[in-house]
Amino acid sequence: IEGIVYMASPVSQRKHGKPHFLIGTWLGNYNALTPGTEGGDNSTLRLDLDNEPQPDLFLMIAAESGGRAKIDNDDYVSGAPELIIEVSASSVSYDLHEKLRAYRRNGVNEYLVWRTLDQAFDWFVLNEGEYQRLDADETGILKSRIFHGLWLDAAALLRGDMKQVLTTLQLGLGTAEHAAFIASLREKVKR
Repeated sequence: IEGIVYMASPVSQRKHGKPHFLIGTWLGNYNALTPGTEGGDNSTLRLDLDNEPQPDLFLMIAAESGGRAKIDNDDYVSGAPELIIEVSASSVSYDLHEKLRAYRRNGVNEYLVWRTLDQAFDWFVLNEGEYQRLDADETGILKSRIFHGLWLDAAALLRGDMKQVLTTLQLGLGTAEHAAFIASLREKVKR
């Protein structure tokens, strides 16, 4: 990150392993039901000459569907995925500073940090070159601006209530906006 190599600390189950698994389940379900997207877990991203992070999770619009990032011939992601997720306990200081600046500068549209020690989420949306916080709607749901239908019931996720998390996601997947998003991705493949 920014030319500095960070060595990962050992990760605990309750502060990282389980939250990573839960949010990955949510993201994986969306990916499975949204053709034209591709996700990854702990894959190296080649953002620029000084930044090759290995985020916990990411979701991108597939290159053939109009996405900016692509899978290189040597099987690495080159370019900025549209969404990056970090599960952050011991790494919160650089997840919210150095990584945030690198992701912003490289055009990552959305950046979600789950601060497990604080039991809080920071979801940032890139707007005119700056990150702004994405606020929950009046029902407490966080809704992606890029991946239509990607809805997160953050309170349910904090409780570990995956049934509610996936029920909320299903509501998002059932919207006309999600259907239109899939149609737009399919249309780009035809061109």
